[in-house]
Amino acid sequence: MAKLGLQKQIVGDLSLPDSSPFAKLLGSYIQSKSLLDIRRLHVRIIKSNFASETFILNRLIDAYGRCGSLEDAGKVFNRMPQRNIFSWNSVISVLTKLGYVDEAAGFFDSMPEHDQCSWNSIISGLAQQDRFGEALHYFVRMHREDFVLNEYSFGSALSACSGLKNIKIGAQIHALIAKTRFFSNVYMGSALVDMYGKCGSVSCGQRAFDDMSERNRVSWNSLITCYEQNGPASAALQVFLRMMDCGIEPDELTYASVVSACASLSAIKEGKQIHARVVKCNKLRDDLVLGNALVDMYAKCNKINEARCIFDRMPVRNVVSETSMVSGYAKVASVRTARLMFAKMMERNIVSWNALIAGYTQNGENEEALRLFRLLKRESVCPTHYTFGNLLNASANLTDLQLGRQAHTHVLKHGFRFQFGEESDIFVGNSLIDMYMKCGSVEDASLVFKTMMERDWVSWNAMIVGYAQNGYGNKALELFKNMLASGEKPDHVTMIGVLCACSHAGLVEEGRHHFSSMSREHGLVPLKDHYTCMVDLLGRAGCLDEAKNLIETMPMKPDAVVWGSLLGACKVHRNIRLGKYVAEKILEIDPSNSGPYVLLSNMYAELGRWGDVVRVRKLMRKRGVIKQPGCSWIEVQGHVSVFMVKDKKHPQRKAIYSVLNALIKQMKRAEYLPDAGDEEAYEELATSAAVG
Repeated sequence: MAKLGLQKQIVGDLSLPDSSPFAKLLGSYIQSKSLLDIRRLHVRIIKSNFASETFILNRLIDAYGRCGSLEDAGKVFNRMPQRNIFSWNSVISVLTKLGYVDEAAGFFDSMPEHDQCSWNSIISGLAQQDRFGEALHYFVRMHREDFVLNEYSFGSALSACSGLKNIKIGAQIHALIAKTRFFSNVYMGSALVDMYGKCGSVSCGQRAFDDMSERNRVSWNSLITCYEQNGPASAALQVFLRMMDCGIEPDELTYASVVSACASLSAIKEGKQIHARVVKCNKLRDDLVLGNALVDMYAKCNKINEARCIFDRMPVRNVVSETSMVSGYAKVASVRTARLMFAKMMERNIVSWNALIAGYTQNGENEEALRLFRLLKRESVCPTHYTFGNLLNASANLTDLQLGRQAHTHVLKHGFRFQFGEESDIFVGNSLIDMYMKCGSVEDASLVFKTMMERDWVSWNAMIVGYAQNGYGNKALELFKNMLASGEKPDHVTMIGVLCACSHAGLVEEGRHHFSSMSREHGLVPLKDHYTCMVDLLGRAGCLDEAKNLIETMPMKPDAVVWGSLLGACKVHRNIRLGKYVAEKILEIDPSNSGPYVLLSNMYAELGRWGDVVRVRKLMRKRGVIKQPGCSWIEVQGHVSVFMVKDKKHPQRKAIYSVLNALIKQMKRAEYLPDAGDEEAYEELATSAAVG
């Protein structure tokens, strides 16, 4: 009614005492985003006594800008007979809000004078358009020219530091704030916590929070998000409980961060409790961001049915909701369902593609992961470093060097430099090293390692373990020394590689030294895998009693793997006494394991103790232990053929058995007698040929 009265007053009387009725109407039209009404009112202003009044024309510029009409705002500014600082500031505000930051910067530099508002407008505009470096440039200029910095100046500058993850400048701005009256401002304190969190400094974020004399919901949310994104995620839950104890009511952002922390911790119990609180609050029940967080939490906790239930009840879904479901199905090995969900998505982004490719790789369907990557390329979707990480893992799992090299070519075309940064791509270089090592191409792996701009502990580990697994023990140990010299600290994986290298190189004394140095020099408690490596090292060197003593003094219960390593050494060194003892130990742990029986039988055969061979095999039959048939495979022109003992299903079985029969005849003509250890293989060969 008030607006209608003002309209009648303006239409009926053009001799108003001042322009305040026009200003009030412009304010109401801004709220309703009515560009047509603003233009009509502009006509009335032109016909009034205030057609040249700077105040009302400034309001018109602002109104046009807020309604998105830069052209109309520009015309008003250009036709103004007189302008003041507010006129210029209004145009800068319009330009930055509409995204024309280059024009705003040029306009700012052409201004005859600046005030605090001018500086804040350009700094804020640049920060909001992700032009963080330029925003800080203008902030520094503002400070140098002795303009008073206020909460808006500091807030925009801290936002720019967050965007750049530049904690150094952020800390300097913090020091400036500490010298002003804004240090106790709750808005400033929250912005500081947020900045430190986005820069990855949890301790500084916590300190900034502790220094606040007053806190609100935004402050608590900033600290919870800080811990949720940087860890430890458990601290996010603790802060949430403190927030509740202080009587601060959580909102959708609070719950979304806490639910994400539960997802990181796989804390399904706590996640369900938060979910129950959300269900009781009507205004939060249908929130999209919170719904997405809940779907993601249940999916990551392997509760895919619960995730699907929430997903189906969401009134609005987006690509994030659907991607969480794709990832969740892939994680619980329902890759087919994940693919169906992916196929039905109306919108896909690279995260969706990565989730499905990762699902195929994690579930051993590496060929399908590669096919999906080819489809991604055909649809002109730009891959990220995560895409290439999964692609290289698939190539490594297939030990397909040709595919791996093709993937490497794609990596180079996309300009990855293997360095730290906002989007660190070092793990792509690490995946390349791992792929080449698993494919046996040690030279290519070494070349990738040498050309990496930066390296982390995973890079060193991949090279050390790769060298060791490919039989380059001395190179692995040399690289380990270089790693220590570079200041990088070894971890448990590093030491597995080092001990494995000593084993392959026959360096018993050096292996003993590295094993004892784990806790003494590097603060690492040896795990079961390290004991297994040491048993293998000692067993290869013939130190069988020492290996047995090491197993029996392990701080954890030895498993079949570590005993199996010693049993293999007993066979090599023909120690039947210890071999029998070790075999019994393995059978106590895993009675259905055929390995100990076979190795023990072969050891008796090598010593000509055929009665014991028969006894062991009878024992196998009595206990229902079945030896798994031998299996081998070969790749020819990209096609993998698998062969099994007594295989009757191979499409080329007639040709294969024909060759086997020919080989057996040649062996008999040559009067070949198999070694005792090979006798079982020879028997299987002859049996297979007869079956064929």
